[in-house]
Amino acid sequence: MNTNQVKPPKVKTGTPGMKIAAQIARILVGVVFVFSGLIKLNDPVGTQIKLEEYFEVFAQDLPLLHDFFMALVPLTLGLSVFLCAAEVVLGVALLVSYRPRLTSWIILLLVSFFTFLTFYSAYFNKVTDCGCFGDAIKLTPWTSFGKDIVLMVLILFIIGHRNRFRAANTGWIVFLTTVLSVALGIYAIMYLPPLDLLPYAVGKSVPDQMKPSEPLRYKYIVERGGKTFEFEQYPSDTTYKFKQMVLVNENAKPKITDYRVWTEESDFTQQTFEGNKLFVIIKETKDFDSGTITAIRALVNGLKNTNVEPQILTSVSDDDIKRFRQEYQLDIPYYKADATVLKTIMRSNPGTWLLSNGLVKGKWHHNATPEAGEVIGLVK
Repeated sequence: MNTNQVKPPKVKTGTPGMKIAAQIARILVGVVFVFSGLIKLNDPVGTQIKLEEYFEVFAQDLPLLHDFFMALVPLTLGLSVFLCAAEVVLGVALLVSYRPRLTSWIILLLVSFFTFLTFYSAYFNKVTDCGCFGDAIKLTPWTSFGKDIVLMVLILFIIGHRNRFRAANTGWIVFLTTVLSVALGIYAIMYLPPLDLLPYAVGKSVPDQMKPSEPLRYKYIVERGGKTFEFEQYPSDTTYKFKQMVLVNENAKPKITDYRVWTEESDFTQQTFEGNKLFVIIKETKDFDSGTITAIRALVNGLKNTNVEPQILTSVSDDDIKRFRQEYQLDIPYYKADATVLKTIMRSNPGTWLLSNGLVKGKWHHNATPEAGEVIGLVK
């Protein structure tokens, strides 16, 4: 009798399919993080504005921590660059398998933080645009929250299969990514976003964007006998009960809905679209480098008796702007605009913005104020 027992076949742990799925998840999360981080690093001041909104909301909703959150507001620009650069660096680290276990856990913590913010926005209807992909892709709060939940599931899947990833000697790539990411953020702060995705960018017509790109079309949702019906035109049958009117071509809505310029006496919006206007945008009359006004004053003086009319756009009080004009010898008229609109038009304070019959011909950070000849050449 043969006493040798037949050994059972060796069972392989895992399957090739799961390994492939884990690799796909790693690539997807890495690409999303790199894309999201780069879009926001292109405009870190935009992310700063969103962080300020969140901290101000938290300060209001959590009175016991009011002082703590308000103390964070002055730090938001640095925090913006840090978070945006971290997204890019972590995404690249995941893609090149740099310390995948540690990277995955850090990404999980970061996504948990973002998930909390997007849920708070969606559930309480606060900060209704999270800025997840900057101004490149606008997401509703619940869509943003859903996106973060998907990312969370993918990251947990990656962590669960972390033993399938081999660490690679790619530290130099992660280091180089860190340097370049921070450099991009600093450049965007010092000289405006390299890629302007805002509706007031060079080459865009402001008055055209204040109108629908095509006639708006709606569908009417009505009810009768417990059943719901949809019509492109509202039915004349009075037995139908109105429930809802839904816009069909959402993308045709005006891109600009809040641009308005005024004086104490009248609305000046339409006049800003007539002829050539160089607007010196002043969002605040304090906490800025006063040395930058020298170049702006030289530009304004150089435009006298030309076909370009310099004017000030500001959201500060009349007393403040009058004192500012006198102190810095800016003898040009001023007009009022909404503070949020000015933040959207210009990321620097001050800055200059050139319109020719409503078409944006130029936009300059105060660190790159042009000469009068350059401005005149753009509107010939």
